Amino acid sequence: MDNNPQNGNQNERTMAILAHVLGFLTGFIAPLIIYLVVNDQPFAKEQAKEALNFQITVTIAVIVSMILMAVFIGVLLFALVLVLDIIFCIIAAVTVAKGEEYRYPLCLRIIK
Repeated sequence: MDNNPQNGNQNERTMAILAHVLGFLTGFIAPLIIYLVVNDQPFAKEQAKEALNFQITVTIAVIVSMILMAVFIGVLLFALVLVLDIIFCIIAAVTVAKGEEYRYPLCLRIIK
């Protein structure tokens, strides 16, 4: 493991991992809290912002799928969103644990 400042030290990596993993468990709440708290840690802040944007996107997708549950496609969409949320959060956590930045695919970049 390198301690390259642009890739964050171990504390920053830990906070970044928490932002991604807790994002799956708490929705956008944990990434938002981490984003607001880690002002002096640029790697963790950037990754918390990425997790926050992704969880906002997931929340929007869940709401749309719940509306579409009037027709069967909503159930399938809901299941797909949850599975993709788990998969992408795990990939993100593993990637930032290596000190690499991660960008979620299929993500609205609401927070700049």
